[in-house]
Amino acid sequence: MNSSAADGSTIKDIGEFGLIDQLRTHIGANPQVLMGSGDDAAHVATKDGTYVVSTDLLVEGRHFRRDWSTAHDIGRKAAACNLSDINAMGGVATALTVGFAAPADLPVAWALDMIRGFEVECAHVGAHIVGGDVTESDKIVIAVTAIGDAPRPVPRSGALPGDVVAYAGDLGLAGAGFAALSRGFRSPKKAVDAHRTPHPPYAAGPQAAGAGATSMTDISDGLLADLAHIASASGVAIDLDRATFAIPEPVMTVAEALGRDALDFVLTGGDDYALVATFSSETTLPEGWTRIGLVSDGSGVTVDGAPFEGVTGHEHFR
Repeated sequence: MNSSAADGSTIKDIGEFGLIDQLRTHIGANPQVLMGSGDDAAHVATKDGTYVVSTDLLVEGRHFRRDWSTAHDIGRKAAACNLSDINAMGGVATALTVGFAAPADLPVAWALDMIRGFEVECAHVGAHIVGGDVTESDKIVIAVTAIGDAPRPVPRSGALPGDVVAYAGDLGLAGAGFAALSRGFRSPKKAVDAHRTPHPPYAAGPQAAGAGATSMTDISDGLLADLAHIASASGVAIDLDRATFAIPEPVMTVAEALGRDALDFVLTGGDDYALVATFSSETTLPEGWTRIGLVSDGSGVTVDGAPFEGVTGHEHFR
């Protein structure tokens, strides 16, 4: 028994990633698992090829609210965050299974509209729902498993000193939208809509893999928090350059209204499902990718050479 379990620690004490680390110690090895827990998706071998697979959960009141988002919005978001995990490995999702738990008095029309949202989002990459499960619950819970193809899976663990850091997609919009909704606002529309239905850059993952990206992840918890996973897995330090970030106008609007630094939303806001990756300094970045930093020897993530003051992103249980 590990020390945390022996001393009676709670999940809150060790946090989301502390729990994951401890759970991983109980997972056995298998030669067919080419990449296991610790990346955006697992890479698994079969007799006739390989596939990548990932699972995600959305819980009502934690990941979405019915008074903020329609069933269609929620279905699109549930699909997007799972399709993004495959994208973050440099792959393309082909199939989803959906576990759906809901109160017995939920209107059937709500569930059908949610599934229509799934299909709209899946159409962006050509994926389809192929099965799942339904059960009763006090609140809505959506569990999705995404399966896809990745000819060259890109892990979090391949960043090397001297690499450049770049991102593709939106940064800060969904975080600003969440902040606005939390204060009772329904605008700016572009920010609020980004929280309700994110737009992952689905073409960017395969582009980065094809260009030789050394590591990659999607941005679900916040740029700094998710880059920290790359830094830790790769055993490197990452430094970001503030001057490289273009802050979207809706993010500026929310920041001014709430008296916050707009760059905080860009660095720490999650749910945009942009991609961040590292590339050799000799690589020409694919179209749509923006250079924002450098990889060096050391550990951790800094901004303009200094530790970031404040919360770096979202972590469950804390």
